[in-house]
Order: sequence, then C-alpha cells, then structure tokens
Amino acid sequence: MIDLGISKMALIGAVALIVIGPEKLPRVARTVGMLLGKAQRYVADVKNEVNRSMELDELKKMKESVEGAARDVENSIQTNASDFEKSWAEATGDSSSGSLPGMEIFPEYKHPKKKWRLKQGATPQWYKARSGVRTRAQSGAARVARFRPQPGRLS
Repeated sequence: MIDLGISKMALIGAVALIVIGPEKLPRVARTVGMLLGKAQRYVADVKNEVNRSMELDELKKMKESVEGAARDVENSIQTNASDFEKSWAEATGDSSSGSLPGMEIFPEYKHPKKKWRLKQGATPQWYKARSGVRTRAQSGAARVARFRPQPGRLS
C-alpha cells in the first residue's frame, strides 16, 4: 500500500486544515475514514472470493484425479477378475463360469415384525385373583376405601 510517514501525514493534515477550515475538518475526516473502511472491506471481499475460487478449482482438479484413479482401479480389478474366472474355468473344466463353488444364494432376511412391548402373558385369571396380582388400575383413594375397616364389624 502507500507508504506514509509521520512527516507526510502532518503535512497532509496542515494542508487540509488550511484548505477546508477547522469547522469542517472533523466531518471530512470522518467521511474519508468511512470511505477508506469501505474500500478495505471491498478489497478483503475480493481477496476472499479469489481465494475461494482458487480453492474450488484445486478441489475440482483433485476430485477429477481421484475419480480417474478409482476408474483405473475398478477397470484393473474387473480385468483381473475376468482373467481369474477364465483361468478357473479352464483349470476345472467347468462350462458354467457364472457361479463359483461355495457361493450359494441365501434368501433375503425378513424382519419377524414382533412387538416386544406387547406383553402376551398366559397366566390364568383365577391364579392372578388368588395370588393378589393387580389386573386393573385403581386410584389411591379407591384403594384406601376398599381396605378401610367397616364400622360395626369386628376384625
């Protein structure tokens, strides 16, 4: 950027004070500072955009090179696999080169659709009644009223 020393700044300030006048100098300085700030922000935005576009270009080149390498590896694997299958078929004398021995096809997995939250107990109701297992919800007040001793009955 422009190299301004202290002496040059003092000279510019003195000329500005004489030309503009002491009344308008603060407002002009504020305006100049604001314009310099906007210019710096614009330059920073342009730099960021240029850096971002350079990084995108580098990433695109890297992506293309990786994709090319993956294609090469895939092609080499396919050629090696086909060569192996041909040599295997020749060695075993097998005419069906579509399936290798030991490669059975298993049926696809199906979820049993069990609902583990659903309780399906097989305990009989008479056993629950005899052993005192609660089968119905009952409020606390109803439970107290149920087991409250009756007046007039001896326990």
